[in-house]
Amino acid sequence: MAETLAKRLAEYAISTRFDDLPEPLVHETKRRLIDALGCALGARSADTPRIAERVASRIAAEPAASTLYGSRTSPDMAAFTNGILIRYLDFNDTYLSKEPAHPSDNLAAVLAAGEAAGSTGSDLIAAAVVAYEVQCRLADAWSIRSQGWDHVCYGAFSTALGAGKLLGLDAASLVHAQGISGVAHMAMRQTRAGELSMWKGAAFANTSRNGVLAALLAAEGMTGPAPIFEGEMGFFTEVAHGEFELPDLGGREGVKYMLPRTYIKNWPAEYHAQSAIDAALQIREAIGDPAAIDRVLIETFDAAVEIIADPEKWLPKTRETADHSLPYCVAVALQDGEVGLEQFSEERIADPKLLELVSRVEVRAHPELSARYPASTPNRIAVTTRSGESAVREVEFPRGHSGNPMNDQEVEEKFRRLAAAEMPPQRQSEVLRRLWALETETDLAPLLALFQRGDG
Repeated sequence: MAETLAKRLAEYAISTRFDDLPEPLVHETKRRLIDALGCALGARSADTPRIAERVASRIAAEPAASTLYGSRTSPDMAAFTNGILIRYLDFNDTYLSKEPAHPSDNLAAVLAAGEAAGSTGSDLIAAAVVAYEVQCRLADAWSIRSQGWDHVCYGAFSTALGAGKLLGLDAASLVHAQGISGVAHMAMRQTRAGELSMWKGAAFANTSRNGVLAALLAAEGMTGPAPIFEGEMGFFTEVAHGEFELPDLGGREGVKYMLPRTYIKNWPAEYHAQSAIDAALQIREAIGDPAAIDRVLIETFDAAVEIIADPEKWLPKTRETADHSLPYCVAVALQDGEVGLEQFSEERIADPKLLELVSRVEVRAHPELSARYPASTPNRIAVTTRSGESAVREVEFPRGHSGNPMNDQEVEEKFRRLAAAEMPPQRQSEVLRRLWALETETDLAPLLALFQRGDG
């Protein structure tokens, strides 16, 4: 094989070994898995993942994999269902660069492939590190949303590589898996434009499904189009509309890994709004009575205006639109003094009093704030009261950002809050104990069985 990008990524996936990973990286990987599985538990009663579960539960397969509802299905449909669960609340981790990403979306693919392959916990950790590394490096290299493509397109490669690594594919087969997954499964950016639908939370889950399927097909000898990146009608030409070089990958000659640079969310909303929510909550505490608010000005960076301040975001009609609305997130923080799952219920989104406040929120891009992105996500909130008084707060690194990380106790507390309605406390403790010691698990199936519904 010629030295293509797909070959380079395949060789990287194979060469990444758990025994070579530094202990702090292993620990951070377990934190991301705890966070993602907590998000999944918090979403189990939602309509979107339940639709996927109904479809997945009709499928019998050998080998099978588990959904986080407890059913058994094909590995690709387990990845789809679990991927929606992890993503649905918009509460899972984030990475911001030329292209934004939610790298823990990859975990559904590696969990499904790992269980089907009989992998160990240490195998899973190594595959997760590979998937995070590939997706984040691609996000660093090139922006594709300006060409009309969704960021989940990069997951076509990261999920195929993570799943393929666990399924034991050699380098040639991993190249084929990337070709199959990449050529057939590029996603349009319309997913995140205007009024958002259920598919917002399903888009990367579908990418995971396709990545796992591509790896399974390649494992059986299916070949894929190549070169997937450099070909005359490949990714560079048709999707990126330009060529890019990927820098050295984590672990090579002292290069730092990407996974610890990702951010755990403190609020269930799109990441560009996290610092704005933080600033709004500080102002809410200062002014006391939200009825005193006359108008609100949000000064932010260009990417936030582009992604979460388009016109539809002032009158959200769905949960998916509300959690991607900068004016709504700030208004509900000022009105309620908190931003949790309840703030994105159908009833709260439709509250006329709240929407009236949203209508009085103005959003402006500020050049100085734009210059600081994506190293930070600065938002400045200025509230003017009816009596003419003003309060201003600016936040650059919200809690959970790599510049202001959560501690382990906070990660556990977030997991328990999200799991409270779905899993008894004793089982929560058992899940956490085993996840913190994931490298000692010799089989993933018993761990995943703890997510079955019931009191056992």
